[in-house]
Amino acid sequence: MPTLNDILILLPEFYLVAAACLLLLLDAFMKPTQRGILHWLSIAVLLVAIYLVVSGQPNGAVTAFHGMFIRDGVAEILKVFALLSTILVFIYGRPYLMDRKLFQGEFYTLMIFAVLGVMLLVSAGNLVMIYLGLELLTLSSYALVALNRDSALSSEAAIKYFVLGALSSGMLLYGMSMVYGATGTLDLVHLHDLAPHSLMPHLLVFGLIFMVIGVAFKLGAAPFHMWIPDVYQGAPTAVTAFIGSASKLAAFGMAFRLLATGMGDFSQHWQLMLAAIAVLSLAIGNLVAIVQTNIKRLLAYSTISHMGYLLLGLVNAGPEGYSAAMFYAISYALMSTAAFGVILALSRAGFECEEIEDFKGLNQRSPWMAFLMMLCMFSLAGVPPLFGFFAKLLVLQAAVHAGMMWLAIVGAVFAIIGLYYYLRVVKVMYFDKPVAGTEVRVQPDFTLRIALSLNALALLALGLYWGPLLGWCKQAFVG
Repeated sequence: MPTLNDILILLPEFYLVAAACLLLLLDAFMKPTQRGILHWLSIAVLLVAIYLVVSGQPNGAVTAFHGMFIRDGVAEILKVFALLSTILVFIYGRPYLMDRKLFQGEFYTLMIFAVLGVMLLVSAGNLVMIYLGLELLTLSSYALVALNRDSALSSEAAIKYFVLGALSSGMLLYGMSMVYGATGTLDLVHLHDLAPHSLMPHLLVFGLIFMVIGVAFKLGAAPFHMWIPDVYQGAPTAVTAFIGSASKLAAFGMAFRLLATGMGDFSQHWQLMLAAIAVLSLAIGNLVAIVQTNIKRLLAYSTISHMGYLLLGLVNAGPEGYSAAMFYAISYALMSTAAFGVILALSRAGFECEEIEDFKGLNQRSPWMAFLMMLCMFSLAGVPPLFGFFAKLLVLQAAVHAGMMWLAIVGAVFAIIGLYYYLRVVKVMYFDKPVAGTEVRVQPDFTLRIALSLNALALLALGLYWGPLLGWCKQAFVG
């Protein structure tokens, strides 16, 4: 039976379940003209959730439901930024959804259930809880990708995502079953203690391989990246912004819980696997991005390369590497949200602003939007003094300290190669002439403009003053 302490530890999650159900009921009785109320209520719900996560965070790690749920510093940070990213997606996505007649209650409820899946996943203390959180996130994401039912591209993307997601979930479950068979436990802390003494170490490593494949798929790392470009392009841009930000924080949380918390003593095995996946991700992501003409596909391949950099931190297999990887996941979530926010701000009914050519001469037509997009591109490229530069520096440093100088060199080389396609977008905005007969109109939504400006300017502010955030990340793995 759950105790009062168990319920209090899971209070933010229980609150979100109740709020999502209430919003679902409200939507059923609301007139279409009242949907704006639902929008602001959803934002208020997530702001309260952030308050509950931060205010109720204990000094150390605590568990609930016999260790199935862990509430610690790592979970707190990831939850705060996942909720914040979702709030930004709500703000950026509202005009986009209204223009396309997709401004529906299910967008908000599915998004809240998805972020609830993120919160369960990053707090998982048990293999069953990892799978529960993962499926809540992915099943909600499948429905969100198919939100635009009149679009063949969205339907195709959702089917691909569903089929490949089911395949990866099956592989992850298969790996978990092998690990359970070798150790006899589903609890991650017990797994960490029992794994080195297992009588079937080969079975354990065999299961570990399949679990790493599941993690790589959820991160969108090569060679398990095939769903990323199609889903990014086919999904409504507001949904793509969520998949490119909050779900990456969830994937990092899943990787940390499975590999560090559960299989930490087997790090000599999964370090090499992650190093190989990182190199493939850096190569495929950066090289294929060069030839893209669609900005959403370019950002998709950019995501693959960024997941390669995130893995450089995890390869360290120590507090320094984990904190660097989490810092990188947070920086990427903020950069990705801002980049998609600019695309959403420039999109309108009948114009998706998805091709790189659509940004031609943007500086002449909307200098502020061009400046915000330039900040996003430079930060993604890792140009100092922006946020992305220090995130890259930390994961490269973590790889060096792990004794993998060669891996850090590969990362640095591909960072230089990646400059090309980011600078191409900046060149198009500032040095190309606008396409004749086209015009860019920025969405008049005042809230969108303010939030987007703050989001993009934060990339500069955090690049100049990143110490407190890094200290928070380090404290999560030390405390």
